[in-house]
Amino acid sequence: MSKAKCYLKSARLRTLPLSLSGVIAGAGLAIADYRVSVWAVVFTALTAVFLQILSNVSNEYGDYTHGTDRDDRQGPQYSYGVLGDRDYRGMMVFYAIMCCLSGLAMIYASFGSLFSLDAILLELLGAFAISAAIRYTVGRNPYGYRGLGDISVLIFFGIVSVDGTYFVLAHEIPSAALLLPALGIGLFCVGVLNVNNLRDIKTDAMTRVTTAIRLGQRKARIYQFILITLGWVCLLCYALFCRMFYIWHFLFVLTLPLFILHLRGVLKYEDRALDPYLPMLVMSTFALSILLATGFTAYLFQ
Repeated sequence: MSKAKCYLKSARLRTLPLSLSGVIAGAGLAIADYRVSVWAVVFTALTAVFLQILSNVSNEYGDYTHGTDRDDRQGPQYSYGVLGDRDYRGMMVFYAIMCCLSGLAMIYASFGSLFSLDAILLELLGAFAISAAIRYTVGRNPYGYRGLGDISVLIFFGIVSVDGTYFVLAHEIPSAALLLPALGIGLFCVGVLNVNNLRDIKTDAMTRVTTAIRLGQRKARIYQFILITLGWVCLLCYALFCRMFYIWHFLFVLTLPLFILHLRGVLKYEDRALDPYLPMLVMSTFALSILLATGFTAYLFQ
């Protein structure tokens, strides 16, 4: 395989819809309440994409250097061998720079300044997000190897992604009620991580600690059921109790059968047979976020 193909493979493009799910949901909720900058939406989405790719490349590099990526790995094989340390470090620097540039463009497009209090707070949050994306598996003591990946995903893919997007676009601190859709999307994203860790539970146990390893095969499946169920409870509660009743607010419920099929597969299969249920949950969450955003902005098209 050529280096160019390996660079593309390391970006793991199939994960990008997941990183956009929270942004789409947050943008939809902001658009439902305020007039927002189109360019701010575009650069917010780009920033999320670059952060995801940075995390993917860093994760691949960290897993290999810590011995997690071996020939018996159940998931997709990495590109280490064709790509060396210098290639991975170069990609990490490149995507970190792109995160900075798109993040600054996002802030300027929304706030018209890079030096206001709001802008500076967002810049500090962005720097922390870049550091967190790298340090998940890279370094001497990566937090992803200490069973902290689930809480990290819940925070960054849920609360920061949904409510952070809302704040950037609306210029308003999200209400406590907006934690519900943020937690809903975040819990589905944790579910993606849990299925990944459940699939790799046998090989990961030699080099790292994950929630799936701590729980074991049976309890990790129960944990998956709880994550998906709680995610739906959060979203349904928000639609039912935190907004004026409007049937279009429930448009996202059309994706429920996809989540049921996902849970059925996770409860039935193990090891490599679980791999198809990762993209299934990614695309189900992505579709849900699009329908959620569409449902909450439907009145604008009447």
